[in-house]
Amino acid sequence: MDFSKQVENMSDEALKLCKEKFKEIEVLEEINSKKVLSAFINSKVSESHFAPTTGYGYSDRGREKLDELFSRIFSAEDSIVRPGFVSGTHALSTALFGILRPGDKILSVTGTPYDTMLDVVYGGKNDFGSLKDFGIKFECFMSDLNSESYLDELKAKLSEICPKAIYIQRSRGYSLRPSLSVQRIGEIISLAKELNSKIISVVDNCYGEFSEVCEPTECGADLIVGSLIKNPGGGIARSGGYISGKRELVDKCAHRLTAPGIGKEIGASPMGNIDIFMGIYNAPRVVAEALKTATFSSALFELAGYEVYPKYFDKRCDIVQSIVLSSAKELTLFCQGIQSASPVDSFVLPEPWDMPGYEDKVVMAAGNFISGSSIELSADGPLREPYAVWVQGGTSFSMSKFGIISALERILKSK
Repeated sequence: MDFSKQVENMSDEALKLCKEKFKEIEVLEEINSKKVLSAFINSKVSESHFAPTTGYGYSDRGREKLDELFSRIFSAEDSIVRPGFVSGTHALSTALFGILRPGDKILSVTGTPYDTMLDVVYGGKNDFGSLKDFGIKFECFMSDLNSESYLDELKAKLSEICPKAIYIQRSRGYSLRPSLSVQRIGEIISLAKELNSKIISVVDNCYGEFSEVCEPTECGADLIVGSLIKNPGGGIARSGGYISGKRELVDKCAHRLTAPGIGKEIGASPMGNIDIFMGIYNAPRVVAEALKTATFSSALFELAGYEVYPKYFDKRCDIVQSIVLSSAKELTLFCQGIQSASPVDSFVLPEPWDMPGYEDKVVMAAGNFISGSSIELSADGPLREPYAVWVQGGTSFSMSKFGIISALERILKSK
């Protein structure tokens, strides 16, 4: 990996710009590490919890201990942590179908949800059982989340439609809006609860875990949902997802995940769950590395003249960095640069393709040990204006920075 003198100098300058922010990230890492270690100690995790089970998995001690552990970490009453969740979208779908019934309304207070959720809530060309198909109305509230008038506008909307639940997407998805801080999420939930104390708040927590000192469940969220091949899996968990929150609601989700009358009582772990235990243990450190990678990429590409969200000195609420490129060509070159500096499949050239669950062609770089893992360094974006790329992950900043540098090098060489 030989880089031009121009790019190396820009990299050195970017590192200088990030110095103070990196110190803040290291403080955050220590706070969250203490929280996670305390949860392990108080949950009395032992080697016996790593043993595999078969069949129905009755009294699977490892499965039950994972639920307890995540509940402690997220200050929740209960949790479902399962390797069988195939994605964050699957976990979110399970949560929504668990708590909603035909005739109910749910309002997304953060606008249109992530692309893969659209078929879940609206159906598509072939509706295989969306919320809409079950007579559940999903509506989006489109407004500037950080404007002074947002809460007043939201209050009026909530009063108008009286939803059973609100849906909050913490991360930005394929948009350039700021990600939501836990504090802002708490403000939104407080407003909704003032109007209706029974309203259910569901937070898509993907990409956000351990990026702040507390989680949405500590600020009033009834349910938070995420993927184990993102932040809480620490780059070690091989698959899975979680749902954490109020016990009554988690229980409803469990009966949706398995079957009515079964809930959380069965579910074997044929390979054991040691990777999930190790993943959540390592997560605070790994998330800190990903935050450093995002901060560095923001500084480097701003120096190169690109529009970036957030800027390197901004407060971060997730691990995602958006960079606005000039064309579909640059978007593809960026992802190819990331891929070329990846530990797995570095020789592969990513090309745009019709990825399942997305409306537009998507180009994605993910030379990772865990397929699809976005806590490991990855980058992707849909081939549509403004041709932005979303960078996330990086289990080791020392290595991940080479991927970011490589992406810039490839773009500059094409000019």
